[in-house]
Amino acid sequence: MLESLFYGTLTGIALSLTFGTVFFSLVQNSVDNGYRTGVKIAFGVFISDVIFVFFAIFGTSVLPNIDGFQKWMAGAGVLFLLILGLSNLIKGQPKIAYPTTRFGNLLYYFTTGFLLNALNPVNFISWVTIASYIRSTLHYNFNQVLMFFGASVIAVFIVECAIAVFAHKLKRVFTPRVVTIFNKVTGIVFILIACQIAYANFWT
Repeated sequence: MLESLFYGTLTGIALSLTFGTVFFSLVQNSVDNGYRTGVKIAFGVFISDVIFVFFAIFGTSVLPNIDGFQKWMAGAGVLFLLILGLSNLIKGQPKIAYPTTRFGNLLYYFTTGFLLNALNPVNFISWVTIASYIRSTLHYNFNQVLMFFGASVIAVFIVECAIAVFAHKLKRVFTPRVVTIFNKVTGIVFILIACQIAYANFWT
């Protein structure tokens, strides 16, 4: 059990340190709007990962049998990332307008994190691949699998919260010019990942 806990934690740390859309969104929003916004985004990612892990462990038979379901999901992800990317490139600031109520603020950032993670098919495939590996190669039993994935998703959440706090602490380094450049780089990253998802799902 300790081994599955250890490897699960390492896997979660590795997954959370990939320089994808979630990482850049965490840093950008934490610098612009405080670390609490980054934590809200991380919580959305956490819930999305929990759903992915559930299907990775128990199988995908409970998912709706819809023709082209993956392509529809990929298409939605591409559109979402393109909107975020173009918004950053044009305005140099994250997204459009921020809700002023506490609940609206939470819902906005939670949804952003959830969709950034959920609408990228690569994330789901990664969890399924990991589940297959630990069962077939490491021969984990059910309890070890639960321990592994529990440690993984918690590690992802903790590391992403730490990224948000660290980015906010460095806020004084991010002058208006640096923030503008970083936001535009983030926009380009979003667009490139959207193109990568589109290419993998529609042109190969």
